[in-house]
Amino acid sequence: MHIPLQATYCLRCTFPLNGCFPVTLLHFSTADWLIVFAYLLFLFVLGFRGARLSRSTSEEFILGGRMLTLPGFVMALVSTWYGGILGVGEFSYMYGIANWFVFGLPYYIFAIVFAVFFARRVRDSRLYSIPDQLYATYDRKTGLLGSIFVFFNSSPAPYILMLAVLLQVVTGWALLPSLLIGTAVTIVYVYTGGFRAVVKTDILQFALMFIGFFLLLLFLIPEHGLGFLADALPSEHLTVTGGNSWQYILVWFFIALWTLVAPQFHQFTLSAKTPQIAQKGIVVSVLCWFVFDSITTLSGLYARALLPELSAPSMAYPLLAEQVLPGVAKGIFFVGMLATVMSTTDGLTFIAGLTAGRDILSVLTGRRDDRSVTRYTQLGILFTAVLSIAAVLVFPSVINLWYVIGTLFIPALLLPLITSYYPRWALTGSWTFTAMLAGFSVSCLSLVLGHVYRIDEVPHYPFDIEPMYGGLTLTILIYLAGLLRTKRTHPSKPMGV
Repeated sequence: MHIPLQATYCLRCTFPLNGCFPVTLLHFSTADWLIVFAYLLFLFVLGFRGARLSRSTSEEFILGGRMLTLPGFVMALVSTWYGGILGVGEFSYMYGIANWFVFGLPYYIFAIVFAVFFARRVRDSRLYSIPDQLYATYDRKTGLLGSIFVFFNSSPAPYILMLAVLLQVVTGWALLPSLLIGTAVTIVYVYTGGFRAVVKTDILQFALMFIGFFLLLLFLIPEHGLGFLADALPSEHLTVTGGNSWQYILVWFFIALWTLVAPQFHQFTLSAKTPQIAQKGIVVSVLCWFVFDSITTLSGLYARALLPELSAPSMAYPLLAEQVLPGVAKGIFFVGMLATVMSTTDGLTFIAGLTAGRDILSVLTGRRDDRSVTRYTQLGILFTAVLSIAAVLVFPSVINLWYVIGTLFIPALLLPLITSYYPRWALTGSWTFTAMLAGFSVSCLSLVLGHVYRIDEVPHYPFDIEPMYGGLTLTILIYLAGLLRTKRTHPSKPMGV
């Protein structure tokens, strides 16, 4: 079985690196531009205000002093976790309400699992990051390997790409300058203000992402009604699968396991004032995601009904806005899309920078004082930005980036991380290191072979098995072997001890 990546949006065709056109899809009035500039100005003000309180200790810079209240937790987590707005537009345009069953339902399920089984344990650990948990539970080499995997799993590259695309649709610039400018705008306040800057800007972006799409529907529903969709859409757009196979839908449920190893969930949970705030905050966040998924999916259905012949479905939302929104409303909607992407970009850039600087470089150098940790984290933020731009130039497709990251790093991190919070089931450091490395290696090898042996430009994976399945299966087998060996060797001890 294969996820049909050839059908996903690819900037080699739509927004080429050396390309034929870059185009301007949204035509702005002066008032629209003023709205965009006002948003960016307010964003910088909030970000730099957060910087004033974030530099006293590394705990302040990394976790905001662990003082995140319920409203701040919800708004920051909702906006940081939801960044793939152009991918959502594409999928809902192409497959209708299946978007909710692919990018909504499985993530709600695993978010609730995280809230029930992990949030309290994560917060009670009083650590700083996922790698801290791996170091504390296993050993140095396992922690370092896990840190490298967490760094790549935190990559903001897909969202930096989407941010560049949004710049392109209003400016007509080429991809590279759009990447450079979009990245620079995003990291400047993160570099200076750390976690508090991320949270303060996320609160603004949370409000704007909802306002933008509610505003779009405010122009669509009174004009066309809801019954119009049933008549104008292909029948499969109103089915659970959207015309895809159930096996295809199931693949995305496996990819949603990402939630359990998502650095955003751990980072915000560790920053919450209490474990109860973290648990309640995740549940409330699920409700917010349900609302936002509903309005974005509905918007995608209107795009398919009103613009049935789009050659670039990833541009469904911008092109729909161009057709139905007047000046000012168009600027507000664009700012809503921009906020959706930027909130995820800045959060992941910070987390990846923290991992590279504190959890890898600081460990290797042995310098763990507050000043060194903050400085290394800032260097990690810059390194993350540069590496993400390079990744985009190699894989200029958002869904491809999602797929590659999820395929390679979920098998390696899933069991080592979740069992670390339940020591009875955790293996020794040596067994865990082996499982992590083996799971990653098998997934990576399968992915590479699939792309080497393409058939009609479609990757052909060994035995027609998705690379993630092979890596995850091998990791599970190693865990079972390790648990059985531990039980035989120490029958009187709890497993994993």
